[in-house]
Amino acid sequence: MFHYVFILRCKDGRFYTGITTDLAKEMDYHQKGINRKSYTYYRRPVTLEWYQSFSNYQQAIAIKKKLSGWSGQKKAAFLEKNFEHIQTLAECRNATHHKYKS
Repeated sequence: MFHYVFILRCKDGRFYTGITTDLAKEMDYHQKGINRKSYTYYRRPVTLEWYQSFSNYQQAIAIKKKLSGWSGQKKAAFLEKNFEHIQTLAECRNATHHKYKS
């Protein structure tokens, strides 16, 4: 059985990251707004921007959690395949960061 990790873009430009075993059914669920408590319910229509299949459930969960923790900017850079910008967004910008110490 495959597990799909996916990113949806909502009509307001925000992203939803999820995991499923049936991508078509999941898309139908989000497009139809079956659950009023769903993050995407008031943000429809949604567009499937990216997905990847995994045969290992633990690996799929790990990727889903990682992507879910990313900002919208970082997800947008990922979808645009702008990996340099992802790196920039991931850098620590604290005053205590080694780059900023004299």
